[in-house]
Amino acid sequence: MKFPILTFVLILPLFAQPQADVKQRAKTARDLGKQGEDAAPRLAAYVTDPDLSVRLEAVKSLDQIGGPKTVDLLVRATRDNDPEIQIRATDGLVNAYIPGYIKGGISGTIQRVGNSVKAKFTDTNDQIVDAYVEVRPEVIEALGRLATGGASLESRANACRALGILRGRAAAPQLIEALHSKDDQVMYESLIALQKISDPSAGPGVVFLLRDLNSKVQIAAIETAGLLKTSEAAPALRDVLDRARDAKVKRAALASLAMIGDPADRGIFLKYLADSDDAIRTAAAEGLGRIKNQGDRTAIDRAFTDERRMNARLSLAFAEVSMGNLDTGEFSPLRYLVNTLNLKSYQKVASAYLVELARDQNVRQAIYPLLMGATKDEKLQLGVVLAMSGDADSVSYLQSLQADSDPDVAKEGIRDLRTLRARLP
Repeated sequence: MKFPILTFVLILPLFAQPQADVKQRAKTARDLGKQGEDAAPRLAAYVTDPDLSVRLEAVKSLDQIGGPKTVDLLVRATRDNDPEIQIRATDGLVNAYIPGYIKGGISGTIQRVGNSVKAKFTDTNDQIVDAYVEVRPEVIEALGRLATGGASLESRANACRALGILRGRAAAPQLIEALHSKDDQVMYESLIALQKISDPSAGPGVVFLLRDLNSKVQIAAIETAGLLKTSEAAPALRDVLDRARDAKVKRAALASLAMIGDPADRGIFLKYLADSDDAIRTAAAEGLGRIKNQGDRTAIDRAFTDERRMNARLSLAFAEVSMGNLDTGEFSPLRYLVNTLNLKSYQKVASAYLVELARDQNVRQAIYPLLMGATKDEKLQLGVVLAMSGDADSVSYLQSLQADSDPDVAKEGIRDLRTLRARLP
């Protein structure tokens, strides 16, 4: 009886020692996260530690540190076969380019039971890096690999989301592949990412989802086809419009046809211009504005005068300006769009219309004089418009915003000028 007991007593310290070492390594990895960016390189060994708990602490510390010095190790962590580490590494990579992202990323919602990892996705997904931000190619490559080969559906969906935020155009093929995952969240995140990346060549790859049985995925696919101006989608969109029983699907289908702006759909837009649904009227006016058939000017003028719903009236103002009405008088359509930049509820709508319109130099020339007497909100939003749609003729106007007496306007003016210059040849 004494021999087995003696054996147990001798073996116990040998067993306990590795466990104590693991705990110490995990603690060291955790403590390094509190020491700032200079400690990031010292986490290298812990990112590839044989023990999962140590690797998790290492990635958490990298996320806590943030900044460019963490990028190489986070890219390495994306190759880990654990889904939680993949999710945390993904959020950390986005955080390196958008400081503070980690607080709202899905890694904060992770629930782990053994090897099973669950995370909660929100529908709020409007973040995107500025156009002048250069994301390292190896980051996009790593996220593209996760989008199609992540250890869990959550890690794949999160990688798709990250690719959109980081404008990962090089990973568009992986996002298209992710659309065939048959998982609703992965497909949805991939569609939103493709919208943000805005690569028209990806458009044909979403057409097969225009009749998806999940309405959330279907609507996202319909919107993506429109935003990417996918002419190949037009026949399917017309069919969806005719057959849709869901009002949201019908609105999305007409709005996408309006984005594509095929003259063949002029009759459809004229038909719906007086519809009882103001969202339908909005899409119809947009479509006519993009087709630019001067024969529709009278109908648009009358509708603009009579319309009382804000969204529809803004779309009619867009159509008026698009068709050549560049008057800037007090009650003119262009002035109406600019004035609406002061209304928080409709600011984004008016700004989006102006971004599209300002691609035309004639429209920009009409906008420039309005900057002189513009309000703070108008200056802020028009700066964004010129940054996204301006040309060399816009530089001096953004420089004037950069020198504005209001510090907020001046700060955004610097950012807008950087965005514009990143776009110019």
